[in-house]
Amino acid sequence: MSENDWLAGQFEQNRPRLKSVAYRMLGSAAEADDAVQEAWLRLSRFGADGVHNLAGWLTTAVARVCLDMLRARKARREEPLPAQPASPVDGGADSTDPELEALLADSVGVALLVVLDKLNPAERAAFVLHDMFDLPFEDIAVIVGRTPNAARLLASRARRRVRGAEPVPGPDLTRQRQVADAFLAAARHGDFEALIAVLDPDVILHADASAGPAGSPREVRGAQLVARGALAFAERARFAQPALVNGAVGVVAVPFGRLLVVVGLTYTGERISAIDVIADPERLRELDLAALSD
Repeated sequence: MSENDWLAGQFEQNRPRLKSVAYRMLGSAAEADDAVQEAWLRLSRFGADGVHNLAGWLTTAVARVCLDMLRARKARREEPLPAQPASPVDGGADSTDPELEALLADSVGVALLVVLDKLNPAERAAFVLHDMFDLPFEDIAVIVGRTPNAARLLASRARRRVRGAEPVPGPDLTRQRQVADAFLAAARHGDFEALIAVLDPDVILHADASAGPAGSPREVRGAQLVARGALAFAERARFAQPALVNGAVGVVAVPFGRLLVVVGLTYTGERISAIDVIADPERLRELDLAALSD
């Protein structure tokens, strides 16, 4: 048996799972077929030399193709093709394979696809690959171009939306502004107890690689540790001000008119339950920022 025949056989064994991944990510049977075909072209072109886990390699390849397609769709402001959950995979010799249809029918429906379509491409990829296919966040991070912690946060945000609970349900911007102002004032004055008062006991802080010195922790959990970290923010806090960050009240640091850091805040009641510190220029460009009136 030639190497190409062996690869073709391995690919056919993985085709049902690959179509399942692609359909959930894209919501279109036709586009899912295109993504799977592109993965095969890449495999046949480059071979499997050095690949220790072919199934994982194929899943990653299909996910990357799908992510590129989602981003292109968003850039062109295209709507996905109509979802077809009753017959999710068209074309090809195995389009009526009962095992494949059973796999796709499990948890795939128009309602889910409509919700998934409201997620941004990275959120959708993280949610589908982790929650539906158990892919580790370390692998997902490579696909979406983020850190494992950032991939975990993407999946968490997507999960809340899929379950019908936005990170900021029916945003009460006045209340959020009060909490953000209290957080900023406490950081500026180095008031540890005041910081503890506005932080949820189980608060989680995520920081991207550009937000701190090399080797500094990218994730901190618990009000005590997060408050200590916020005290180091006191100098930058002189240049910080509240702003709308993706529709919720967060904080931006703009020294001398240059945007350096954005702090996204998630609220639970009257306290901050998650903090996302963003300093990477590419990520900053992706944010939806707006000024708040005094």
